[in-house]
Amino acid sequence: MTHVTYDVVEHDGGYAYKVGDVFSETFPTHDAAHKAAESAAHRQQLGGETEAIQYQGANGKWHEELAQGGDRPETDVEDRLDD
Repeated sequence: MTHVTYDVVEHDGGYAYKVGDVFSETFPTHDAAHKAAESAAHRQQLGGETEAIQYQGANGKWHEELAQGGDRPETDVEDRLDD
């Protein structure tokens, strides 16, 4: 099963969460960024309908595939700023 970690970090004069190298919007407070990361992690675990999706790969090519609505990743939030 896929695992996705949301990391809460300082970013662009405020705080954000990121997954891999992708940052969320910037939040004015650490608490707001942490709550947004928890919300996003929770929503990603919710099942949905099986649908066709399109996405652009790292090489710039577009891909199409059928995404199973119940195939959801495990998620967690890491926040080293709480230490």
